Amino acid sequence: MSRFWILAWMLAVAACGGSDARGAPATLVVFNAGSLARPLRAALDTFAAREGVEVLQESAGSLETARKLTELGKVPDVIALADEDVFPQLLMPAFTSSYVRFAHNRMVLAYTARSQHAATITGDNWWDVLQRPGVETGRSDPQLDPNGYRTLLVLQLAERHYGRPGLAAALLQAMPARNVRPKEADLVGMLQAGEFDYIWSYESMARSIGLPFVRLPDAIDLSSPVDSAFYATASVRVRGKGTDSVTFTGRPIVYALAVPTAAPHRAVAERFVRWLLSPSGRAVLRAQGLDALDAPSVAGTGLPAGILP
Repeated sequence: MSRFWILAWMLAVAACGGSDARGAPATLVVFNAGSLARPLRAALDTFAAREGVEVLQESAGSLETARKLTELGKVPDVIALADEDVFPQLLMPAFTSSYVRFAHNRMVLAYTARSQHAATITGDNWWDVLQRPGVETGRSDPQLDPNGYRTLLVLQLAERHYGRPGLAAALLQAMPARNVRPKEADLVGMLQAGEFDYIWSYESMARSIGLPFVRLPDAIDLSSPVDSAFYATASVRVRGKGTDSVTFTGRPIVYALAVPTAAPHRAVAERFVRWLLSPSGRAVLRAQGLDALDAPSVAGTGLPAGILP
């Protein structure tokens, strides 16, 4: 066999299997939202053992993650975000022509047994508890993390839902700048250390860590498609590309992922996405508390045929 055909055969095996032409493990680089760190870590570990690939994971707030591409020029193989709206707002069409919706979530207030008023807080009085003297509530940065701007959306919706003018401003005053952290995952350690009594979180995060949480009314927790019209009455403006700003309007929480157009390891990335969206992949996500969609759906064009189950 000629040297040319030997090389061609090796490259073909590398493209289909779990190693490159030198026999080294193929690499999969994933950038993801902080609230996806645990479920995707479990999924990546399972996939790596199954496929014999090396995985590298970077977790940050979804807006910060998107800016790694738009401002730093760092392109992963897969990018998974806590808000599907970040893709059309910041990443399309320059970095991807499509994305896949694969999970949903709801906003909650997480706490611990040591939190002030933990024994009496409910979905009906939470707004009063957070304003009581000495109660410390943490939130994430709306300029970096969808959880941060969703917190602001929830406050706006709560003011309208409860019919209490000025409630959003009063709640925001009870969560001053010193209580803001870059992403939701950073708040968890502060809560567990007793620095915060409550934190704005996602249900999946609270469940995966085993934290008790207050479930808010569907009308304000950004979970219910039935309440989409009411959610849309709230909006928040944050920094977009460069000096531009973008507006995020209230909508049900949907997580999405994409394989960027310039993904350096596209073949293994597409295999991972195909597996993650399969019943086996969804089971791993659900075991970590993330509510994976039974029927993932695509927005945009250019997704390879067969990537959806």
